[in-house]
Amino acid sequence: MIPVDTLLAQRQAEGRPIGMGLVGAGFMARGLINQVLNSTPGIQLVAVCNRTPSKAHAAITEAGGTPAAADSAAGIDRLAAAGSIAVTDDIGAITSSDRVEVVVDATGAVAFGAELALACFAGGKHLVLLNAEVDATFGPLLVTKADAAGLLYSGADGDQPAVQMNLIRFVRQIGLTPRVAGNIKGLQDPYRNPTTQEGFAKRWGQDRWMVTSFADGTKVSVEESLVANAAGMTVHKRGMLGRDHHGHVDELTGMYDIDELRELGGAVDYVVGAQPGPGIYVLAEHDDPKQRHYLELYKLGTGPLYSFYTPYHLCHFEVPTTVARLVLLGDPAIRPMGAPQVDVVTMAKTDLSAGTVLDRPGGYHYYGEAERSATTHRDRLLPLGLAEGVRLRRDVAKDEVIAYADVEIPPGRLVDRLRAEQDERFFGSPAAREEPALTGLPKG
Repeated sequence: MIPVDTLLAQRQAEGRPIGMGLVGAGFMARGLINQVLNSTPGIQLVAVCNRTPSKAHAAITEAGGTPAAADSAAGIDRLAAAGSIAVTDDIGAITSSDRVEVVVDATGAVAFGAELALACFAGGKHLVLLNAEVDATFGPLLVTKADAAGLLYSGADGDQPAVQMNLIRFVRQIGLTPRVAGNIKGLQDPYRNPTTQEGFAKRWGQDRWMVTSFADGTKVSVEESLVANAAGMTVHKRGMLGRDHHGHVDELTGMYDIDELRELGGAVDYVVGAQPGPGIYVLAEHDDPKQRHYLELYKLGTGPLYSFYTPYHLCHFEVPTTVARLVLLGDPAIRPMGAPQVDVVTMAKTDLSAGTVLDRPGGYHYYGEAERSATTHRDRLLPLGLAEGVRLRRDVAKDEVIAYADVEIPPGRLVDRLRAEQDERFFGSPAAREEPALTGLPKG
C-alpha cells in the first residue's frame, strides 16, 4: 500500500497518531509491539491486554517502551496522554478507551476472540485479526456485525491470506481473472503433534501447539478458507489438491484443468516444496488475445494461466499497514465477501475413543481440512473452531471426519450461538440445531 507511509507521516507530523490497542503478548504480538514502537511513526501503541500482564510488561520493555498498569479505560487514556503504554487484563478497558481506534487480536484463541470481536463492535473499535481461526469459524457473521456498527473488520497484511488477497486485487486491477490462489508450504504431515514439534518451537520461541497447527495442515486450511470467503472461490475437494512440487511455482500453470477452474469459479489450494518459498501464488487468465500477446512478450508465458507470486510473507512487519488502511483509507486487507464458501472441518489425527474431550487445534486429537461450506452444513460436520472441549459420543477412527452427531457440546458457549446464528443467516437453519443429540446447545 504505497500511500500508507505518506499518510502515517502526516498523522505523526500533525500530532495525531492512530491509537492502537493490542490483545495478546505471545510470539507474534511481541514482534508487532517492537514494529510499532520502533518502525512505525504515525501509530501509537496505547495499550496491551493479556491474561498474564507480566508478559505484556516484558514485551513492551524489551521493545524500549514504558509499560504501566491500568485497570480502566480512563486509566489507559491518562497513560497514553503521558506517553506510556497501558497494560491490562481487561478487554473492556481497551475497547472502551477513547484513545484506542483499532484493536489487533493476536491471541489465536477462538472462544476468546469471539468475545473480543463483540466487545470491539460494542465499544466502537475497528478490528484487525491476527487470529485466522476466528475468521474461519464465523467471519462472515462478524463482518455483518461490524458493518451494522459502522466499523471495519479485517485480516492482517503480512499474513498469507491478506498477501494472497492483495495479489488477487492486483491481478483483477490489471484485467485478469484469478482462477487459483494458493500457499507455498515446506511441510505437510497431518500426524504431527506438540511433542514432535517441541524442538522447532523452542528454537524459535514459539508455542508448540501453534507450530503444530502449521505442520499438520490445519493452518493452511484455515488460511485458504479465508481467501476463498473473501474472493468467492471454493475447493476442488476436501483438503484441497495439495500437490508435492519441488520446481518453481510458475510450473503450476500447467497442472490445473482450466475448464474445471472456470466451472468452480476459482479455487484455493496449496503446494508443498515449490520455490520460491515460503510464499503465495495466484494463477489467472486473460480473455483478451491482444493482452495475451503482451503477457507473452513480458515473459509470463502463453497461457491460459499466468503465474503471479509473492515470495515472502512478513507477518507482524505489515500489520501496521492494515491498521493504517482501516483508519486512513477505510480499506480492509481481507474480509469475507458474503455467505461462507469454505469451512474447516475436524479430522481425527489418531484413533479416538468415546468419551475423549477434544483438545485445542494443533494438538494430539485432530487436524483441520478445508471443505465446501454447503457440504459442511448439509452433512452437519463439526467446524474446527468449535471442536475444543467437546466430548466424543462414539469411537472415531484415524482420518475420519467428525460430525455434530458424534459429539456432545458443552452448554452455554458463545461460539456455538454465533455459529448457529451464522448458519441461520446464510443457510436458513443452524446445522447443529438439527441434531437431536445437541439439546443442550443454547438457542442462537
